[in-house]
Amino acid sequence: MAKQHIGLIGLGSMGTPLAYNLLAAGYPLTVYNRTAEKVKPLVEKGAKQADKSEDVAQPGGLVITMLSNDEAVKEVAMNDAFASRLGKGGIHLSMSTISPDTARQLAEHHARFGVLYVAAPVLGRPQAIADRKAWACVSGEASAREVAKPILLAGAVQSVYDFGDEPAAANVVKLAGNFLIASAIEAMSEAMTVAGKSGIDRQTLLNLLTETIFPSPIYKNYGQTIIDRTYDKPGGFRLPLGLKDMNLVLQLASEAETPMPLAQLLQNRLQTAVAKGRTDWDWTGLAAGAADDAGL
Repeated sequence: MAKQHIGLIGLGSMGTPLAYNLLAAGYPLTVYNRTAEKVKPLVEKGAKQADKSEDVAQPGGLVITMLSNDEAVKEVAMNDAFASRLGKGGIHLSMSTISPDTARQLAEHHARFGVLYVAAPVLGRPQAIADRKAWACVSGEASAREVAKPILLAGAVQSVYDFGDEPAAANVVKLAGNFLIASAIEAMSEAMTVAGKSGIDRQTLLNLLTETIFPSPIYKNYGQTIIDRTYDKPGGFRLPLGLKDMNLVLQLASEAETPMPLAQLLQNRLQTAVAKGRTDWDWTGLAAGAADDAGL
């Protein structure tokens, strides 16, 4: 049985490994990216190139968006040309980290054309996508979720967590996850800073913590980056995107009437880092804020 055609919009650090994995899994793929140069290597692997974003869609087919922010997703997907081309029974699989409100708006807009919306943001860095070791959280119309799950497993993730019919639910989960990651980075940076200034070997401290009470990839990997201060290494999650996500977390908190004082601190750390010109740094670089404050 032939595999379903997939359209993909967005070939950034997350979308590119997703595209290669889908091609390797045998899915017919049409791609669109604003920077056309990024498309050429995929065309050489068998993908088709679309001249316009809506041209990736086939009637009743499935289109994935993997874009950097709400505005980019709205530009390509919240327009009549995109939705009418997908048409009745078509599926928009949104893998971007966007606000829950934008997810609801997309689902409502698509419904006018019979298009089904599924949110499927992923937890994992670009290399995890490439290795299909990330995790996805999904929400949206039930039948569309079932169509999306094998595609997510083939393209990016090792497992899928289902959060039901509410279109925005998966985006709430993703924002909660990113808030926890940023919180861990801040906590580690403060702990490593005070320990270092007190004469403790930070590497030995990290080894103790990650081999005992915090045996987590977040603490191991980000903790090592904090010690090494290799914030500008390629393949990371840039600070401006971290700031965007923390702004979304606080927007969600406001809508839910939920105080999040730690999120406010993290937003300030990220905003300060961006203001200092650290825009090419990985978001682990928010840890430099604690070092700056301590005079290191």
